[in-house]
Amino acid sequence: MSTFGQMKDMYKLQKQAKQIKKKLSKLHIEAEVEGIIVTINGEQEVVEVKIPEEKRNDPKLGKYLLEAFNKAIKKSQQIAADEMKDVMGQMGFGM
Repeated sequence: MSTFGQMKDMYKLQKQAKQIKKKLSKLHIEAEVEGIIVTINGEQEVVEVKIPEEKRNDPKLGKYLLEAFNKAIKKSQQIAADEMKDVMGQMGFGM
């Protein structure tokens, strides 16, 4: 493949990656642990945290929050990987 062809493919890949990033920023991912709900977007930014009244003084609250955040992050990473896998496959990079 010519250098021009490679540059064209890289531009196309970059454009698709930007579209995916925009799509992911609008996606909300929830994870729940012991009634605590953490919502993040596809860029792993926290959107919302809901803690039921009865859990606010629970000595394990910190543990539950960590578990919920980690669960949400893993979900978002999997979704992002799946999105990029499709793009990479289209570009012939196969993952």
